[in-house]
Amino acid sequence: MAFFESEIVQEEAKRLFSDYQKLMQLGSDYGKFDREGKKMFINTMEELMQRYKVFMKRFELSEDFQAKMTIEQLRTQLGQFGITPEQMFEQMNTTLERMKAQLDQSDQ
Repeated sequence: MAFFESEIVQEEAKRLFSDYQKLMQLGSDYGKFDREGKKMFINTMEELMQRYKVFMKRFELSEDFQAKMTIEQLRTQLGQFGITPEQMFEQMNTTLERMKAQLDQSDQ
């Protein structure tokens, strides 16, 4: 069975995309959240990033030609911005750490 024909892959892709869209819509009001709301948003974003990393690792480990092409396309697209997928995750993590630090500073 081809990688993209797997129901598991299709369902996880749909869930990731849907969850990401919902989180981005919610994030547009991040500045209006109270402290607990901001913590929940950050935690949810971290969980989503972890799911995305696992999903991408499946692509990388697959022997399927389409999966390998998808990874190469992602690398090419990100390369146009001068970054690798690994750097993209690092930047996302840095942003979330900065958001956490701002929350901690607001406590003081």
